[in-house]
Amino acid sequence: MVICGIKTTHDSAIALIDNGKLIFSYEYEKLNNNNRYESMKDGIDIQLLESILSEYEYSVADIDQIVIDGWATFLDESQDYDYPAYHVPVKINGAEEVRIGFARYGMRVKDENLLERSTFNYPELNLSYSSYMHVSGHVMSAYCTSPFAAENKASFVLSWDGGMCPQLFYIDPVSKKTENLGPVFTLLGSMYEAFANAYPPFNSYAISDLSIAGKVMAYIAKGNCNHEVLKECKSLFALQEGQLSETENYTSQYIKGVTNKLLAEIVAYGEMNDIEPLDMMATFHVFIQEILIAQLALKIKQYPTLVNNLCFVGGSALNIKWNSAIRNSGLFKEMWIPPFPNDSGSAIGTACCEMIVATGRFALDWNVYSGPKISKGTIDHAWEVSECTIADLAFLLHETNEAVVFLNDRAELGPRALGNRSILAAPVKPEMKTELNRLKGRENYRPVAPICLEEDAPAIFSPGSTDPLMLYDHQVKEEWLEKIPAICHLDGSARLQTVNSTDNPIIYELLTQYKALSGVPLLCNTSANFNGKGFFPNVSSAVQWGETNMVWSDHQLFFRSESPISDFIRKKIYYSEII
Repeated sequence: MVICGIKTTHDSAIALIDNGKLIFSYEYEKLNNNNRYESMKDGIDIQLLESILSEYEYSVADIDQIVIDGWATFLDESQDYDYPAYHVPVKINGAEEVRIGFARYGMRVKDENLLERSTFNYPELNLSYSSYMHVSGHVMSAYCTSPFAAENKASFVLSWDGGMCPQLFYIDPVSKKTENLGPVFTLLGSMYEAFANAYPPFNSYAISDLSIAGKVMAYIAKGNCNHEVLKECKSLFALQEGQLSETENYTSQYIKGVTNKLLAEIVAYGEMNDIEPLDMMATFHVFIQEILIAQLALKIKQYPTLVNNLCFVGGSALNIKWNSAIRNSGLFKEMWIPPFPNDSGSAIGTACCEMIVATGRFALDWNVYSGPKISKGTIDHAWEVSECTIADLAFLLHETNEAVVFLNDRAELGPRALGNRSILAAPVKPEMKTELNRLKGRENYRPVAPICLEEDAPAIFSPGSTDPLMLYDHQVKEEWLEKIPAICHLDGSARLQTVNSTDNPIIYELLTQYKALSGVPLLCNTSANFNGKGFFPNVSSAVQWGETNMVWSDHQLFFRSESPISDFIRKKIYYSEII
C-alpha cells in the first residue's frame, strides 16, 4: 500500500510510505532555501508533489491513500480551537481558495480513539483523503520509528508540543491497542517560550517565533537556578493543578488561560523579589523539568503491569536537558526520541496512522537520511573545483583550521544537522565557536555541537552513550575541556552526536582520518544554511552564501579562488579544473 502523508501548516512536509517503508520525507524548509518552519502558504502544490514523486519513480496515480494534517482559522470564530473537523483554507495548484476539513488537534484527549479515521471528499478539487488528530501523528511518528516497534514491544508515549498539554499514551503492537492514559498536567508546551517572552532579550521577539525555545535552552546556561523561586513555582503549580480535574472536558481557551495565569503569577513573584531575568529563566527551566518528571512518575505508578519503555515526542522533546533528565530519572527501562519530534515529523506520523489502520503494521522501515537529494547547481566562476578524498578533507580541516560546508547525499530528517547538511570544523581552538556563530549570524551564547566517533565518546563525555540523533545533553569530561573548547557550552555541556560506520560511513571515515592526524575523534558540527532558512539544497547555495572558503560534496572540493588557503589547497590536493 502506498500512503502519502501531507502536513500543511508550519513545518510543512510530504512523506511517502510504500508497504511499510519510508521512501522519502521532504520538509518544505529544506526546499529552495525556504524559511525555517515553512508552511504551505500557497496551498497544496500537486505539481510539486508529482515532481518529488518522479524522483523515486512514483506518480500521484500510484498513491492508494492521501492523509492530511494541519490547522488554521475557523469558519465560526466562536468555535473552540480543538473542535472536530474544523476547516482550513487551502489552494490546489494555485486555484481559488477552498476550505477543507481536518480531524481535530488533540490538545487534551480523553476517551477518544487515537486512530479514529476521518474521511473527506471534494469532487470539485478531485481530492479525497483521510485525516487523524494532530496528536495522533506525533504519537505514531515516535512509536512507529522506535526500536520498540521494530522489536514488537510495547511502550508508553509522551506527547507534548506547543499547542497541547503533556499527554501519556500506551501502545501494544501485539494486542494492537492504543490507550489514552490522560494528561500529565494541564499546561501548554508553548509556556516555555512564553515565559522567556517576558524578559530581555526575548521580549523583543514575536510570541509566535518558533526559534525562541532553542535559544532559551542555550541562554539559560548564563543564569542560575534560584531555589526560593523554584519552591514558589512548585507551590503555585500545585495549587492550580489541584483545582483541575483530569476527566473534565476543558476548552482550549480555558487551558490557555490556566497556562497564562500561572506564568503571570511566577513573573510577578520574580518582579516583587527583584530576581534577575536570567535567573528567572534558568529557574523556570528547572521547574518545568522537575514537575514533568515528578508528575510522570505519579502517572506511570498507576500502571505497574505495563512495559516501562518510553517514547517522547512533540516540540518539547527537542529540549535536550529535559530529555536527559527523563532518561537519567530511572523511571524507564529504555527511551526513544525520533529525530523529528516537532511538526517536521507530522507528515510521517499521519501516514503511519493510516499504515496502522489500513494494514495493521506498527513498525516503519526507515532511515534518518531520507530527505531531499543534494544537487550541484550553477557555481560562481570565482570558485574552483578539485577532486578531494575524505583523507584530503581531514588533512585540510587539520592544517588550515577553516570550516567546510559538507553536503552529502540525501538530507537528514528533522531540524538537526546530522552530518549530511553540516558545517564542519576542527574543535581544538576556542575561537572556532565564535567564528561559526559569526558566520551563521547567531548569538554568541549559542553552542556548537560535537560529532564524534561512537567508540570514543565515553572517554570524552559523560555519559557519552550512543546518541546518533543529537537529542541529549552530555557533560565534557574535565580532562578534555581544554582540548576541544569549541564544542563546550557555557555550562560545560555538549549536544553530542555519535557516529558509527553503519549510521553514516562517510562521516565515520572523516572522523577516523581526522583522529589519525590530530588525536581528536570529533569535529564541530552545525547546520549548513542561510540564516533563518532550511538546509542548503545544493552546492551553489553554499557558494552563494560564501561564508566559508570550502564546500565539499560528492568527493569534490569547491574553494574560493582568492582566499588565504587557495594556494595551499592547490599544492596539497590534485587540481582538476577551473570552473
